[in-house]
Parts: sequence; C-alpha cells; structure tokens
Amino acid sequence: MDNRWNESDAAACKTELDMRVYSSRLLGAEPSLVLHGGGNTSVKAAFTNVFGDSVPALYVKGSGWDLKTIKAAGFPPVDLAYLKRLGALASLSDVDMMRQLRMALLDPSGPNPSVEAILHATIPYKYVDHTHADAVVTLSNTPFGTQLLSDLFGDEVLILPYTMPGFVLARQVAEAAMHIDWRRLKGIVLMHHGIFTFHEEARQSYSNMIDLVSKAEKHLAICSVSNMPISNRCASGEDELALAKLRKAASRLFGAAVLVQWDKSDWACEFAALENADELIQRGPLTPDHSIHTKPFGAVFGDKLPSDLAQFAEYYRAYFDSHCLSEHQILDLMPRFGVWLNKGMVYLAANAKRLQIVRDISTHTLRAIRNAEAFGGWTALPRQDLFEVEYWELEQAKLKAHHVKPEMEGMVALVTGAASGIGLATAEALAARGAAVVALDVAFADSAGNLGPAHAEMRLQVDVTDKTAVQDAIYSAVRQFGGIDLLVSNAGSFPPSSLLAEIDEVMWQQSLDLNLSAHLRLLRCCEPFLCEGYKPAVVFVGSKNVPAPGPGAGAYSIAKSGMTQMMRIAALELGKKGIRCNAVHPNAVYDTSIWTEEVLANRAAYYGMSVENYKRANVLGTELCSPDVAEVICALLSNQFAKTTGAQVPVDGGNERII
Repeated sequence: MDNRWNESDAAACKTELDMRVYSSRLLGAEPSLVLHGGGNTSVKAAFTNVFGDSVPALYVKGSGWDLKTIKAAGFPPVDLAYLKRLGALASLSDVDMMRQLRMALLDPSGPNPSVEAILHATIPYKYVDHTHADAVVTLSNTPFGTQLLSDLFGDEVLILPYTMPGFVLARQVAEAAMHIDWRRLKGIVLMHHGIFTFHEEARQSYSNMIDLVSKAEKHLAICSVSNMPISNRCASGEDELALAKLRKAASRLFGAAVLVQWDKSDWACEFAALENADELIQRGPLTPDHSIHTKPFGAVFGDKLPSDLAQFAEYYRAYFDSHCLSEHQILDLMPRFGVWLNKGMVYLAANAKRLQIVRDISTHTLRAIRNAEAFGGWTALPRQDLFEVEYWELEQAKLKAHHVKPEMEGMVALVTGAASGIGLATAEALAARGAAVVALDVAFADSAGNLGPAHAEMRLQVDVTDKTAVQDAIYSAVRQFGGIDLLVSNAGSFPPSSLLAEIDEVMWQQSLDLNLSAHLRLLRCCEPFLCEGYKPAVVFVGSKNVPAPGPGAGAYSIAKSGMTQMMRIAALELGKKGIRCNAVHPNAVYDTSIWTEEVLANRAAYYGMSVENYKRANVLGTELCSPDVAEVICALLSNQFAKTTGAQVPVDGGNERII
C-alpha cells in the first residue's frame, strides 16, 4: 500500500484541524481502506468558546461526511471531558448515546458526531484513524483469523473480538485499556470490523495504518488467487431481456422503480464461474457495516431470474423471522446484489448513486471472499450479529424519518439528440427528476465526451440511422440499468429549404432516414424493454410543420408528419401493452443549433422586425427556449398524463395558423 504523505502539502496545514482534514483525505483516497462514508478519524485539540475559554475537545468525523472529500466542517467539536464521562457509564442505549453526543457538541450547528466518538475519546492519543481495511478484515474473516493476525502483528497491535459498534464497543476498548501498555501499541484490530491506529503526530498515525495494512496485504499475497478462463459473450438480447424481466419483478418487490446492473467484469465472471459461488454469496459480508447498504447476503440467479428473486425474498423473510424482536420493522425483500451463475454479478438499488455503492462494496467483498478461501475459507459473522447491525436501532430510526424522493427515481430514460437544444434540456430535466438518463448523440466524441448533459449517467456516441449502433447502445443501457422506461425520440435535422419540384433526392432520403425511419428503428429496438418497463412512456419530438406546414420545407415537414402518424399508430398498438405514446410540436425555439445569430437576423429582417420582436411573434408574445419544451416532455412522461396517449401537444406560444 502506497504511503501518500507529502511533506509540502502537510506543511501547508496551519492548524491541527487542517492536519486532520489532510490525513483523513489520504485515507479516504484509498478504496481498499474505506468506501462510501466508511471509517472515521479524530483529533483532540482546544476549542475556544464565546467567552474566550479554551475547552479540550474531540474533533471527530461527522455523520454523512466521506473521508475522501471531508472538510473542516465535517469535524464537529465535542466536549472531550463529557465524552470520557459517558464512556465511564455502565450502560447507555445507542439512541440515548446519540442524544448525549448532540448535547456534548460545542458547536450546535455541527453534524452528528460519529457513533465511535466515545471510543475515539477513550484512546489516549491526539490523532486516531479508523478504517475497514479490506486486507485486515479479510484475514479476520477466516477460521483462524485471531491467531493469524496475532502472529502477523505481534504485540504492536491489540486484537479484540467483534462487538457491536457504538457504546458497547467503546466500553470493550476502555476495559481492555486498563490492562495494556499503550506505549507499545500501534493499533487495535476489531475482528470482522476494522483497524484503529493512533499517535500524537498525524503523520505517524497515518503511517502506522499504511504499514499495518501493507503487512496484511503481503500476507494475503502468499496465497494469491489464480485467474480463471472466462467467456464474455457478445450481446444477443436474450440475457438483456431476462435482466429487464428481473428488474420488473424487483421493482414490484421493492414497491418502486429500481435499477439493476449486470457486471460482466473479469472478477465478476470469475466469481460466477466458481462451483460454490451460490453458497459463497450467502455466507456474509466483508464487514457488518456493509449489510446496511447491501443486506447481509446476496441472491443466487440461474435460468429463471424472477422466480430466483422470489426465492431470495422467502429466504430473507425467514432470516428476519428467525432473529427479529417485536420492535423490529422488516425492510424490503429485494436483494442488493447477487451472482448470476456463469454470467457475472447483478446489483440492485433505488438510484444510480446507491447502485454504485452496492457495486463498489460487492466488488471488494468478492475479492476478499476469494482471498479468504485460500486461507481456510470465508467465515463471516453469525447471522445474529449481522442482523443486529442491519436492524440497529439507529438505522431503524431512519425508517421513520420522512424522505421525499424524486418523482422519477429508479426510472431509466433514453434521450436521442441529447448533445444540444431540446434533447440536452430534456436529459437535464429528467435527471433533475431522479431518472437515470442515457443520452445518445452522434456529436458525442466518446462515452466520456464533454458535450451533452452533465448529469446523464451514460453518454454514448450513436448515429441513430445506424440500426446496429442503436441496438448496441440499448443493450449497453440495459446492462447498466436493467431496462428502459422512458423514451424521448428527439434526434433530427432541418434540411436546407427547397421547393418540392427542386428537392435533391439524396437530401430527401437523408431527411426521411433521420426524421422518420430512425424513429421507427429506435422504437422497435426499445419496445421489448419498454414492455418490461416501469410505467413506460414515449414522447416523439415533432414540429409545428406537422399541423401547419410551410412552402420550401417539404423534406422536413413530410418526414415529421410521417413520424407523427407513426406515433398515433404506436399509441394504438402499444397501448395494449401499457406503453403510452405522445408527441410535442415545438416551434420557434431559438436556442437550438439551427438558429444561429445570422439566421435569426436574416429571418427577422425578412419580416421587417427586430430580432427580439421576431422571437416573440406568437399569440402569447413570449420567447421560447429548449427547457420550455423539456418541461412539457417531462410532464407527458410523468404520472400527470398517466391516462393520456396518442396526443399531440404544441409548444409554440400559440401559433395563429394552428389555432
């Protein structure tokens, strides 16, 4: 493990709290130490109150902060003497502990202190670092983990058996502290949980962490895992459709739309190919803290994904019934991860952020499982201990809190022509409503291009007139999120004006391909997945030229009219499958790529108007922009229009010819 300490960066720290922020970020930068808010750190330093008095304080990581990005505000100051008095109590429930920690805050505007605050106060050193280091926890999750770690670290590290986080853990360390010489210790290992290091200097506490974890990593490398030959088949559509069916069943089980991701990485496929993968996936997590994000065990998926999902739900309910007390409220029955035998891993979550957390934790867990198997077998905590963390009273209290979720959370929206104009605005508007947006455009330089919606979860360079490219993009979207619920068929272009008698046939055909045929191909490719979607809906972006064509725009108007007629037929045919299809007809949306300043000036001059008056030349006298159209599109896709299909909605400020 690399030691990332940099003397010049450290020298720039002006205060002990600055130093605490710096070294905490070093720990947070290493995923094999902490993941997604895991771990905690602290520093003991003075706090000056309003009277000018210096109060001994513990600046400890606050709830909701991540070590990778933490700032000084993420370390609320807590009265150190008060914490030590709390640590001396014979008992204290975790709910009462959190109440007392709030009372001990020296800055009432600060976040809740870490549940490990009392433990940090108990350790008699200025700087304290705590991580869930993969290598250390992996070794602890083996049959002879305690002896193995004791032999590895010697008398430099205190090895303690697992106990619940919070007050009980603080008491365990406090009692052990009465019988040890702190001067010889570099750290404390909590079996199945993690490792603490400490020192009067931030650099040495950090270095102790790096050195001890490196020892564990080198020991694991003694029995390195050999790679297995894997076969990553090309997309055929059958597996992707099976995944969409799984997502539909999972959404029913969860009670709302969810995202499902198929991981075909080498590590995932190697694990899925193990003969005992189905048994390993249910032994337990790397550390019990992870069960809050992933549940304590995964699902096993074979050839019948929805029925395998139902089997997991029964298994989880039996687990709950075996360990619950009267005060426990059962969580949802949907797994958060599972092995798809011989095909890879599957992750499930309510939104894209949670999906990434589940994937990251699962990936680290798979590596740990395989390493532990080489040291005698993966031996996680007993089910009862895992249940106590998953159904911890502090976590149960969160269930009672009211959280307003975005209206389209868990839904997957595919938007074409998303690099600019109406497509870009629509993608951003859908993302703002919580949807996982897949943005397609021929203008994207690559999947990580700078063009297009900043909040899209996927950006793919796709020419929508290329059926193969479209099909591949849809398969990629389904593997990433499990399906498609919302489709905005927007990609198009406005060809040069030409009278019918003078239309160039190549230009005519290009307009038909992009403005009509491409929409049909896209719909046909998406239809199987829309049928398995959550409240599926489609919006086609048409034009004012459909109800009110003008001379010289035949190639465009006729193609858009054909697309609108296709929408009406699709509404009739797909309505029986629960898929709604509608269209919007924008006009005079001047922030799109076709309306350059030169074109605007010329058109305004043609009508003898100023540019500003030309922009507002509609019944309402208002100027339109792409976000205005996007709002209407989002409304048609939402529950507001759940009973509407086959509609054509003008977004034009009122056009006299149409009215």
